[in-house]
Amino acid sequence: MADGQEPEIDIEALQEQLASFSVEQFLISAASTIASLAYAKLEGGELDQARQAIDALVALCPHVGAELRPDLERTVTSLQVAYATAASA
Repeated sequence: MADGQEPEIDIEALQEQLASFSVEQFLISAASTIASLAYAKLEGGELDQARQAIDALVALCPHVGAELRPDLERTVTSLQVAYATAASA
């Protein structure tokens, strides 16, 4: 803002919007973001951070619907292989 003030946040509207989200869609979105972060951390050589992101994805797998779980599990496997390769370099 031009006068340096922070914009007001409508907490009620935010709560209503959050309540309308599907937990499944939120988990998928979170998993996608975490996977992207894990790949970025691997590329940057931040193995501890990458491992933490991979572990978080492993924890999410059982909570994602059966239709999308195989894709997430393949992503986790790819990340684990990339992590092992980076760790042994």
